Amino acid sequence: MKKIIVCFLLIAVCRNLSAQDAEKLHFKSVLADTHNDFLSKSVEKGYAMDADLRGKTMSDLSRWKKGGVDIQIFSVWCDGNMKNPFSYANIQMDTLYAVIKRNPDKIALAGNTKELKRALRKHELAAMFGVEGGHMIENKLENLDSLYKRGARYMTLTWNNSTPWATSAMQETNGKNPNPKKGLNDFGKEVIKRMNDLGMMVDLSHVGEQTFWDAIATTTKPVIVSHSSVYALCPAFRNLKDDQIKAVAKNGGLINVNFFSGFIDSNYEKRNIAFGLKHKTEMDSLKKINPEPYFTDEFLYFKYPQEVQYIRPPLSMLIDHIDYIVKMVGADYVGLGSDFDGINSGPQQLDDVTSYPLITKALLERGYSKKDIRKILGENFMRVFKANCK
Repeated sequence: MKKIIVCFLLIAVCRNLSAQDAEKLHFKSVLADTHNDFLSKSVEKGYAMDADLRGKTMSDLSRWKKGGVDIQIFSVWCDGNMKNPFSYANIQMDTLYAVIKRNPDKIALAGNTKELKRALRKHELAAMFGVEGGHMIENKLENLDSLYKRGARYMTLTWNNSTPWATSAMQETNGKNPNPKKGLNDFGKEVIKRMNDLGMMVDLSHVGEQTFWDAIATTTKPVIVSHSSVYALCPAFRNLKDDQIKAVAKNGGLINVNFFSGFIDSNYEKRNIAFGLKHKTEMDSLKKINPEPYFTDEFLYFKYPQEVQYIRPPLSMLIDHIDYIVKMVGADYVGLGSDFDGINSGPQQLDDVTSYPLITKALLERGYSKKDIRKILGENFMRVFKANCK
């Protein structure tokens, strides 16, 4: 009996030490998240990033600190139906500038490696913008230049809607491509070249396969895939196929895995549909108030948290996507692109930006070396950022 008790005590001690090791490693590492949608939510709902937003959003300034986030790229987004999308992009940027002005000791804009290192040294959140959708430049290179000057350090060539110069994954897949041909046209290639010259990373999340290959053939700098996961594990239309994963690695770029349940677990959608059917009467009533899917999803997910917990995939499935990329091309080409505040469901336990330490712990438990974990958390991003932005 004594031996059994001693054995249990040793196991408990080892687990405690493992948790302490993970926490120490996590907060000593640089953590970069390449995609967070707080800004559009801020504009739509009037949320202030430096307020306590627990229960309202997945992110706020205080919680980024608690999660050990050092670098955050803020998505600047609108859908393809927005009138004057360039103007709307600037409105979203203004909201972050206001937060920085109010909190100069907590958050700083980082436009190059010197500014990035300064923010890290001062323990400030290093912030930059990622423009999610080439439609926001309104087919003008001068608008691209303007967004860069304001702090945009990547642009996703398309969102779900195609532009006149690049086709999206959604519209290449559903057969509703509005362009004469798939991929980039001559102006699209000019956009890539201007981005390379400026020092703006080319982001290939959301783009169609032909656009992906045209961009890889055109760029002279490492690309990023800011928030996409692995097609072989979850065949969602904008996850990356094996040949694309290999191409990003050959380019020296970076794939940042997306936390959305529907891009992690191929069975999530079935469970989500069943959840919707169970609450169909309520859902139909909500649609009369606001037809946007995010409105009904947010309301029902908040009302029925226990049911929602059941339909979410386990954290281990997110780690499977990281594993897949590492086993295929190595630990130098994978990072994190959460999509927090742009998703209604992530893996279990990953409820908000304070939960990043669980990823570090899970990677340690999978047998990853501390060196490789540091790469995945942020060093890989810093390498690609430096190669583009100097």
